Amino acid sequence: MKKTFKFTLTTLAISLSALSFNAYSTTVIKVHSDTTEDSAQQEGLERFKELVETRSNGEYDVTIYPNNALGNDVEVAQQMQFGAVQAAPIPTAKLSGFNKDLQLIDMPFLFPNREVAYQFLDGDIGQEVLSGLRKSGFEAAMFWESGFKQLTCNSPIDNPKDLQGKKVRVMESPLLISQYKALGSNPVPIAFSETYTALQQGVVECQENPLVSISQMKFYEVQKNLMMTNHGYLGTAFVFSKMWFDSQSAEHQALLLQAAREAGKYQRERSITREDVYLSGIKAAGSTKVTTLSEAQLDEFQAAMSPVYKEFGNKLSKGLLERSQAELKKLSSL
Repeated sequence: MKKTFKFTLTTLAISLSALSFNAYSTTVIKVHSDTTEDSAQQEGLERFKELVETRSNGEYDVTIYPNNALGNDVEVAQQMQFGAVQAAPIPTAKLSGFNKDLQLIDMPFLFPNREVAYQFLDGDIGQEVLSGLRKSGFEAAMFWESGFKQLTCNSPIDNPKDLQGKKVRVMESPLLISQYKALGSNPVPIAFSETYTALQQGVVECQENPLVSISQMKFYEVQKNLMMTNHGYLGTAFVFSKMWFDSQSAEHQALLLQAAREAGKYQRERSITREDVYLSGIKAAGSTKVTTLSEAQLDEFQAAMSPVYKEFGNKLSKGLLERSQAELKKLSSL
C-alpha cells in the first residue's frame, strides 16, 4: 500500500514537472493586424497560427491581435525592432520609412493584374526588395495583400480634373501624398482607424482603399460614390522581428518562414474570393453608387499620376525602377 502510494506520488510529481516544463518552454508569438476579424488577412493569420502551433508540437503559442489592438502599423513596426511584437503583415507604404525601396510597390498603375503582381512580388526583384528590411530590424517572409485600391468620394469622379481641390485621405506615405498632389488634390494623412469619422465629419471628401477596407470599415456609409479604378496595389509585407527571429533555432526559423509563406498563398486566395462578396454587400446597402471606369478614363488617371514615377524613381535604389518596369513588361506579355 505504501509502495503504491509512493509510486502514485512520484508519478504525479513527474507529470506536474513535465507540465510545468512544457508551459515554461512554450514561446508566445504576438501577431499584429490592422484589419478586423472578418477579413482575408485574419484568415491568413489563423492559418499561420494553425501551421506554426501544429508543426512545432505546441512549442509556439500564436496570439493574434486584430484591429490595431497593439497600436497602429508604424507603432507596432517600432515595437518589432525591439522584439516586443514578434510578427505582423504591414502595408508596404507604412514600411517604406524603414526601407525606401518598398515605395516601388505603391507606384500608381504598377501592376496590370493580380497574376503579374504575384509573379513579380514572388520573383527575384520582389524578394530583393523584401530583403532590404533586414537592416532595419525585420525578417520578411512574403508579400501578402489587401488587394487593388479603389476610390470613394462624396461626388462622382470621372476624370482627374474632378479631383482637383478635393481633400483626399491617404496613408502616411510621401509617395501617396505626391500622387494626389499630381492630381491637384489636397491629400491629408489620417490614421486608418480615424478615417470613417473624418469622412463623416467632412474633414476629407474622398479616400482610397481596397474593397476589404471600404466594406469592413463601412466607408460606403459615408461616401456616395465608389469608383472601381484598380489604380494602385495595397501589398503587405509579412515580417518577423529580426531581433526575436534571430534568437530562434535554425529549424524553427525555417518552420516560421514556411508557415508564413503557405498562409500567405491561402490569404491571397481568400482575398480574391471575398472581393465579390464585399462589392455585392456595398451595392445591396443602396447608399453608394458603384461605377467602373473605362479603359480610356483610367488612361487619363495613369497619365496624370505619371510624375510620381520620375519623382520617386530617383529615390529608389539605382536602377530598381527600370529593372522592375522591364520585368513587368516581360511578365505582362507572357
